Amino acid sequence: MTDEMAKTDGEKVSETVASSPAPEDAAEVTEVDTSSADDTQNEQSETDEALLAARAEAQKNHDKWQRALADFDNYKKRTERERVETYENAAVDIIKSVLPILDDFERAMENVPEDVKDTPWLDGTSAIGRKLNKLLETYEIEAIDPVGEPFDPDKHQGLGIDDSSDIESGHVTVTLQKGYIKGEKLLRPALVRVAG
Repeated sequence: MTDEMAKTDGEKVSETVASSPAPEDAAEVTEVDTSSADDTQNEQSETDEALLAARAEAQKNHDKWQRALADFDNYKKRTERERVETYENAAVDIIKSVLPILDDFERAMENVPEDVKDTPWLDGTSAIGRKLNKLLETYEIEAIDPVGEPFDPDKHQGLGIDDSSDIESGHVTVTLQKGYIKGEKLLRPALVRVAG
């Protein structure tokens, strides 16, 4: 008979109890399990906090991006508007420098000698004046010839006062030199005399 068979049932039970963990060891196992659950919860809450922080940062970056995009769009519009204005202002400045030449041309055309009046040369020369006036129309520049209108110091430059019974006091009697305006922008005031 072997040793194992020789053991009685009582001996077998006491060996089983001896090999089972003691109650305090069981508490330690439970504590390990509890601390493991606490660690998992801590890790989860840290992960949730990190996720919330990352979402907040992403929203902040998205808002910054949208503002930057809007600023860039506004910048493009502003630079395009400035480019157009610069071009128009440069063209108007050039035309302003041509206005005295146009004045001289108009005075010359008003004083054409009789022997030249019905010649092809005068017709060709008149075409030049029409082209200059067409250029003013192209850039929406209007002449100011205010005879009979009330004197406007914003558009007219008074050079003298005339005694006139035909024109009401404070109104323009004679335009000595036309003025020019583009929209609301005065390029040159009209030189006038005013009824006193």
